[in-house]
Amino acid sequence: MSTNKELLTKGVKYLAWALPLLFIGPSLIYNAFINKQNVWHYLVLTIGIIACLSAVYLMFLGLKTMMRSLFND
Repeated sequence: MSTNKELLTKGVKYLAWALPLLFIGPSLIYNAFINKQNVWHYLVLTIGIIACLSAVYLMFLGLKTMMRSLFND
């Protein structure tokens, strides 16, 4: 049972894209809740929520791809 290196690197790339979003998303959400008097409050909050959800999705996709590369059917 050998490892598919192309799928493994693809999974690592997904995880690498998820890593900055894991820090950016909560920072944007925190910033939106601190600046409630600002006009852009809801836009920043929406962008933060989208960043968090996309980070979770990319992590799931990356781990799924890595598991598929390690354990071939």
